[in-house]
Amino acid sequence: MVQATWIHHTVLLNEAVQALAINPDGHYVDATFGRGGHSRLVLEHLSPQGHLTAFDKDPQAVAVAQELAASDGRFSIRHEGFANLAALGVASVDGVLMDLGVSSPQIDDPSRGFSFRHDGPLDMRMDTTRGQSVAQWLETADVPTLSEVIRDYGEERFAQSIAKAIDRRRQERGAFRTTGELAEVVAGAVKTREPGKDPATRTFQAFRIFINAELEELQQALEASLQVLRPGGKLVVISFHSLEDRIVKRFMAAHSRAVVDRRVPFAEPSPMALRAPSRVMPSEAEVAANPRARSAVMRVAERTEVRA
Repeated sequence: MVQATWIHHTVLLNEAVQALAINPDGHYVDATFGRGGHSRLVLEHLSPQGHLTAFDKDPQAVAVAQELAASDGRFSIRHEGFANLAALGVASVDGVLMDLGVSSPQIDDPSRGFSFRHDGPLDMRMDTTRGQSVAQWLETADVPTLSEVIRDYGEERFAQSIAKAIDRRRQERGAFRTTGELAEVVAGAVKTREPGKDPATRTFQAFRIFINAELEELQQALEASLQVLRPGGKLVVISFHSLEDRIVKRFMAAHSRAVVDRRVPFAEPSPMALRAPSRVMPSEAEVAANPRARSAVMRVAERTEVRA
């Protein structure tokens, strides 16, 4: 049987690699390998002395990365989330790239359970080798917890109605098993929706973010990036929804200004850790060619000379 393949169009490919300002002999990190679009372009800019370390939780992505590692000694892959960046060591890398969210192969593969457009097992785990699936979590999550997750991670105004509908469905027909079952219940609980947007969009986003602890891991990875970046190193982050981008924006803003300790008014301010944060959006041509790029925002900052 031939295994299906799903195409992934890397968003802001050239812009992200350009923002890293690559030193050919440097050490760089692709914190979310995916299918390796950014990694392969970074490697084109590295000399035989350069190195690229990639992270990914998805076993399918890791399998692709292992093939690349076997053919290129300048590349290595770690099967773990990017919250573990600090394991690389203090001031050990010249640039960190984070391409957040879910990849096209994950969305388009029904067996992964990320999409309401394709009926499949209700999973949504980035790493299918560990942790609870969404289906397993839904068996025991109570209505207040469901409502909170849908509201906070999906920014869904009908969170309470959806949570109650999920609970009724469980009581009447038992546990959820497929994405289609969940999408049907959500559609029945959502009274109105923006034109062109599926009623299940926000709930599926919420459950995916929650089950993978995506926002918590992002915060940990951002903090770790300050440890591993050398002075002058670049932090490049591509996000795809407001919850992610808000965290990145606030992090870069908070660390790009000197901090005064109000308890010690005459002390020298703590030096800023980042400088020159900037924002880059996809071009109209890229959005036209790849509609999934329309919500992307790339933020870039540089590690200062002074280490906190």
